[in-house]
Amino acid sequence: MLEREMMNLLDVCYDKALQGVLSGEKSIEELAEDYLYKSSSKKKAIDDLIGYQTLLCGTNGFITGLGGLLVLPVAIPTNILSTIYIQLRMIAAIAYINGYDIYSDQVRTIAYACLTGSSATKVLKNVGIKIGEKVVINVIKKIPVEVLVKINQQVGFRLVTKFGQKGLVNFGKMMPLVGGVVGGVFDTGMTLTIGNIAKKVFSE
Repeated sequence: MLEREMMNLLDVCYDKALQGVLSGEKSIEELAEDYLYKSSSKKKAIDDLIGYQTLLCGTNGFITGLGGLLVLPVAIPTNILSTIYIQLRMIAAIAYINGYDIYSDQVRTIAYACLTGSSATKVLKNVGIKIGEKVVINVIKKIPVEVLVKINQQVGFRLVTKFGQKGLVNFGKMMPLVGGVVGGVFDTGMTLTIGNIAKKVFSE
């Protein structure tokens, strides 16, 4: 099932995002603490983080180098895979800065929902979580497993649909895709949107 393959891809990316894959790359905890140390408030730390991660998504050299370190059993263009990795690091760092347990299944699942960008509002609303109302830590901690499953199903479907429409993902093959990549799927604008969604969802 394509949705399950997509979720497997996100699981691998999330695990690697928490620890870092580049030589000398900080873990999420170290990255977040670094921004907190340099900023006058949590809000400024998060805004600076979003700005920098968005910039990274527009840096072709960094993206290309990073993609080679993310080995997955799915054919997906390097720039798309690398951008997902950068976005998950951004989301997880935002959650950490505001005191969430980034290793919990609940935070992981909500992070995946954030990847859908503007659709995250609908995905979460469908299971009774409304963005815009203060979603406190205790609420996310108590999300039951059956609700997490429903969120993941919606996320998997939406991301598979998005990639499939652009012809970007070829599941079940180990060979990289050949040819040009259709732009505008996970560009810097999308990263900024995702960062702002994550900021609202993982509120302090």
